[in-house]
Amino acid sequence: MSSLDWLVLAGTLAVIIIYGVIRSRGSRNMDDYLLADQSLPWYHVCLSVMATQASAITFLSTPGQAFTDGMRFVQFYFGLPFAMVVLSITFVPIFHKLKVFTAYEYLESRFDVRVRVFTALLFLLQRGLSTGLSIYAPSIILSTILGWNIFWTNIIMGGIVLVYTVTGGTKAISYTHLQQMLIVTIAMFIAGWMTVHLLPADVGFTDALQIAGKSGRMNLVDLKFDPDSRYNLWSGLIGGFFLQLSYFGTDQSQVGRYLTGQSVGQSRLGLLANGMLKVPMQFLILLAGVLVFVFYQFNPSPVFFNKVETDQLLKSPYATEYRQLEAEHLSIAARRQQAVMSLNKALDEENPNAVEQTRALISKADEEAKAVKSQVVDLIKKNNPVGDTSDVNYIFLRFVLDYLPHGLIGLLIAVIFSASMGSVAAAYSSLASTTVVDIYRRLFQTNNTDGHYLKASRASTVLWGLFCIVVAQYASKLGSMIEAVNILGSLFYGVILGIFLVAFYFKSIGGKATFWAAILTEALVIVCWQFELTAFLWLNVIGCVLLIAIAWVLEKIMPSTPATEPVSETIE
Repeated sequence: MSSLDWLVLAGTLAVIIIYGVIRSRGSRNMDDYLLADQSLPWYHVCLSVMATQASAITFLSTPGQAFTDGMRFVQFYFGLPFAMVVLSITFVPIFHKLKVFTAYEYLESRFDVRVRVFTALLFLLQRGLSTGLSIYAPSIILSTILGWNIFWTNIIMGGIVLVYTVTGGTKAISYTHLQQMLIVTIAMFIAGWMTVHLLPADVGFTDALQIAGKSGRMNLVDLKFDPDSRYNLWSGLIGGFFLQLSYFGTDQSQVGRYLTGQSVGQSRLGLLANGMLKVPMQFLILLAGVLVFVFYQFNPSPVFFNKVETDQLLKSPYATEYRQLEAEHLSIAARRQQAVMSLNKALDEENPNAVEQTRALISKADEEAKAVKSQVVDLIKKNNPVGDTSDVNYIFLRFVLDYLPHGLIGLLIAVIFSASMGSVAAAYSSLASTTVVDIYRRLFQTNNTDGHYLKASRASTVLWGLFCIVVAQYASKLGSMIEAVNILGSLFYGVILGIFLVAFYFKSIGGKATFWAAILTEALVIVCWQFELTAFLWLNVIGCVLLIAIAWVLEKIMPSTPATEPVSETIE
């Protein structure tokens, strides 16, 4: 990176952080610190919810996912708009009417303290682990740019966010989210435009899409129902619906965002706007990855995109072997480039026979390139047994650093950093609020001052920040971050959603049955995942349906006290 890039990066981050702290300094009490005094309009809610989702993982791993697997990941979000409608009708008015700090407070009034605490613990475990992954993603950038050990970059990235989260609380997070989403939108649009601009003069945007389609990267919708397929229309609509319903309806990192709305109506508008904007946003980010794929069809790509690992190979006893493999990769890339040029010509001439012939040549070159890359990965393992052998998270970053103009590089790096800061800050806040409200205040300090709980919230934020930094040190073993974080969520979200649905709609089922059903169902979900009985999105459906069914059976066997708060009184 040049001096200009560093100036743009530092300036962008400084503006975001200073603006957030100034607009929100001096949190007076827990309501102000955790809920921003429920004073924010719908567009604040919408952008804050979107920014909480749009972590560095989104802008690093999602383009890499499209580069390697095409556009089919967008189907993961097809259930999101429907989930937003359901949440706006049910969850939002309930939480606003009860005036809760966290989603889990309601569960004690509906069931008992065991269900509330167990559900809160499930959330804390899932969110704490996921936040570690969110810290690791931007750490990749510092490690790649500066050549630093990922251990130290994890500490730096996790620590920076604590500054304005502990200082300003939820208001600081929300105000910084506004700046982040504006910068993200501008920078990603420019990056996509520049990628097309860097293609050969006779290859336009439409040509790029045709080449991507013939290479299997424009696989937007798969209509086949296959429980073992990670991404198809049905897993997205059904499994994605359950995952998004649980994520937005029961995950405190999201509930905390729309609880800041001025009213039920403002929170609803924020969620519905998010439902309309999120799918197009993910589509465009994936499309950027596809365009990068097309770019590398006309230009030689690195044999392995993680420059830190390849630089270590060049200093190792395996340097000669690596250089030979790199030369072989460049030879394959040259043959593939010729085949792609022929494919573009055949598409222009609408010559189907030539199209098929060139596709066969490209496919053969791709297989040869994969074989060479596999040998490079083996060398990395030999040189560093704990090294990062998956480079999917580095693809977009490497393209940005190698080919985009100075200034824009700094802006895009700032985008990824700021996105990470937004999602990690929201996670820190949600972990702190759940810990203090649902665990500490409920079980240990039941009758202390508001000032005491405010201090406890800040202390809890720091402790969870340290925990997440520790988790980040182990994230390199998980492959694609965008998949890893959603797999992790799927292990817990179905069960948590099932608990809330029982609370809202099955008033005859009491706390005892729900508590034991939750424990049993969580164990079964983990078994399903461990033995790969189905694709991960379906774990959300399995967890939710199983919990309701098991709780209903257990209620018949061991009846408990009827619900204390009928649903008809809570839903407006």
